[in-house]
Amino acid sequence: MELLPGLVDTVLSSTHMDAIDALRAFFLLASCTILSVSILPDSLHSRFVPYGARATSAADSASSSPASSNSSSAARALDYVASLTVPHSYFTQFYVTSVFASIFWAVQLLGQGTVFQALSTRISPEHSQKSMSIQQAYLCWMLMLIQGARRLYECNAFSKPSSSKMWFVHWLVGLAFYLAVSIAVWIEGAGALLSHKLDLDDIKVTIAPSLRTFVCMPIFLLASGIQHDCHHFLFSLKKYTLPTHPAFRRIVCPHYTAECVVYLSLALLAAPKGEIVNKTLLSALAFVVINLGTTASNTKQWYLRKFGEDSVRERWNMIPWIY
Repeated sequence: MELLPGLVDTVLSSTHMDAIDALRAFFLLASCTILSVSILPDSLHSRFVPYGARATSAADSASSSPASSNSSSAARALDYVASLTVPHSYFTQFYVTSVFASIFWAVQLLGQGTVFQALSTRISPEHSQKSMSIQQAYLCWMLMLIQGARRLYECNAFSKPSSSKMWFVHWLVGLAFYLAVSIAVWIEGAGALLSHKLDLDDIKVTIAPSLRTFVCMPIFLLASGIQHDCHHFLFSLKKYTLPTHPAFRRIVCPHYTAECVVYLSLALLAAPKGEIVNKTLLSALAFVVINLGTTASNTKQWYLRKFGEDSVRERWNMIPWIY
């Protein structure tokens, strides 16, 4: 088992970062990459960014444009790369990964396993001293498990047969995100977790919640409920029409808004002592906002083409009064 600590040391030393900084850098780099790709010229944007029903319509319009019919080597190469897709149903694998990663880290945290040791001992003293409490770490782990399990249930219960595809890079980035965020929910509590062996007193339900927990837990639950209701409503549509559910009246993608609020509540709940927010989960939130914001923009453009400008003129993409 010496291979894993050595591999972690090699990766972190080559980047001159500890485990927490490396996680933050991953989320921020992925966010910047998505933001950069989202502003590509239309001929490239339509090939690589949209997925699902939006990808189908975008591909059709791209194939009918002069640029797409160009038989140059560059165009053919781009078309080939864009053709490397996986079924849109592979979205389910994101939440399978999330649930299994949460279970894996539960075993590692409870037993202070080798993988936990490999990461938590590669954290700078500065980060270790500003540690989440043990209760915070386990609460956020539990909420991440609940989020992953709920989304996995929805993917199975609310799925319909579809031939839609997504670019394989979307799939790989999604898998990497859920593996990383399963670490992010506890990594800033590594200092407390390393110095204390878990006992029953740490998980007693009689422990009074902090004001932060008292405020943020209902926000997490409310956002989860709204997202579930939106997904159920979209599934109930006989065909894909303009949503009329109350949550969709002012926002094109309220289920994306709810997802952002879920991660915002986690970032606040996981704030180390003396901090307002958990910066690692805040970095994960930045990824979620940019990734879903790009998809929300594509969804609004799809609605404009399919239902006309009046259908979504007064609707925000995802964040009311901002975007």
